[in-house]
Amino acid sequence: HRDCCTAGYAPAQPNGGETGEGDGYIQGTDLFGYVGIEAVLDQMRRKTIKAGLEFNIMVVGQSGLGKSTLVNTLFKSKVSRKSCTPNYEEKISKTVKLHSVSHVIEEKGVKMKLTVIDTPGFGDQINNDNCWDPIVKHINEQYEKYLREEININRKRRIPDSRVHCCIYFLPATGHRLRPIDVEFMKRLGKIVSIVPVIAKADTLTIEERHEFKERIREDLTVNGIDVYPQREYDEDPEERVLNDRIRESLPFAVVGTDKEHQVNGNKVLGRKTKWGIIEVENVAHCEFANLRDLLIRSHLQDLKDVTHDVHYETYRVRRLNESNVDFSDLSRSARPLENGIQPIKHLPVCSAPPTPLVSEP
Repeated sequence: HRDCCTAGYAPAQPNGGETGEGDGYIQGTDLFGYVGIEAVLDQMRRKTIKAGLEFNIMVVGQSGLGKSTLVNTLFKSKVSRKSCTPNYEEKISKTVKLHSVSHVIEEKGVKMKLTVIDTPGFGDQINNDNCWDPIVKHINEQYEKYLREEININRKRRIPDSRVHCCIYFLPATGHRLRPIDVEFMKRLGKIVSIVPVIAKADTLTIEERHEFKERIREDLTVNGIDVYPQREYDEDPEERVLNDRIRESLPFAVVGTDKEHQVNGNKVLGRKTKWGIIEVENVAHCEFANLRDLLIRSHLQDLKDVTHDVHYETYRVRRLNESNVDFSDLSRSARPLENGIQPIKHLPVCSAPPTPLVSEP
């Protein structure tokens, strides 16, 4: 018998004591000395800083709602205008085209490649039937692109991620209710991407009008079965549920965007100057821009990426693999390695979009 103490291991103490019940979990007080388990957090942080982050955000709404201005305000740089990388522009229909720009933003040593996908022409026509189709097509194509990289025999160690992690949907400040185009878009797109609705140019409403408008929108979302981000079913613990409940009660965020600074009480603030005064963008008493920023960047950025990968992309992946008529029961989500490399998918048909749409017709 080898003494576990001289071997440098702490003996596992059953939680059930003398009865032998329990799972053998070693409590912190059972350890003989410092192990250094928490050092893995520093390892993860260094690895993340070295590799950088990728975040892809889509903005959807009619022209004139301040989409580009709001994104520039969110990241405090002109990320929606001139790209530092070649623009990707794909004309998919006569009315809607997708325009994508990417920038690398660095703050305190952390680099993030931010890609903003705009949808000029959405909802601007007299007949807006199926105006969401190009957007659905683009989102699915990014899932397809990632899937093909993932199942490649000689795949890259780190797969470039062009999947849309969040879609900000801009609602005009009408003060009434959701329009049919709003209901249809969010009902269809909510199944394949995380949607965060916002009320654009909320400074055109009074505080009372804004409150009543938000209440009516939440009612319409519930009546129409529209589930926007963050979804209740993905709350993992009570603490997260409390935070997400507060967010859900605040949706849609009433926002104002600007890239101009003004002097207020001797301080420079981002704001819009009107004949009544200055609307401070980051003042929660004036608008809810700060709440949107905190959700997208400071508290839920990683969760948005996780939901994209574990829920929306996983749904797409399973659908595509089932359509390929191949037995994938022995493969994990990332293709389980075999002795001779990664198992390839031999019969996956080549296409730019799934043959069976993920968004069913009503």
